[in-house]
Amino acid sequence: MTISTANTLAELHEALDAPRQPSAAQGPWRWTVRRRMASVRDALAREPDGDTDGWLSARHGRSARERATLLARLNALGPPVLEADDVEGVRTELKRLLSDIDHHVQRRNDLAYDEVELEIGGSE
Repeated sequence: MTISTANTLAELHEALDAPRQPSAAQGPWRWTVRRRMASVRDALAREPDGDTDGWLSARHGRSARERATLLARLNALGPPVLEADDVEGVRTELKRLLSDIDHHVQRRNDLAYDEVELEIGGSE
């Protein structure tokens, strides 16, 4: 995970946790969350696909499929953030998605570590 990806995820966490106004005045919160979602989407889209050769290729494939699923979920939540009457339900769904993205990023970091360990020989 790059520092910019970590910052992007942190900014969306922060936006989701920001105090919300009564339903009539939620426009600024909705737009802030929507902008942060776009940044997260861009960070996910920039992820490299990884090597398709070798013993890690299955894990790279899983990561690419997982990223595609996360991007689809993120895109599906875009309109409800701006339009849904149940803001708290959308917020809960986004928090769940953000947790899944955090786990995905951790798995990507583990995969990168395993690649480096393979290249330098690991301990055996």
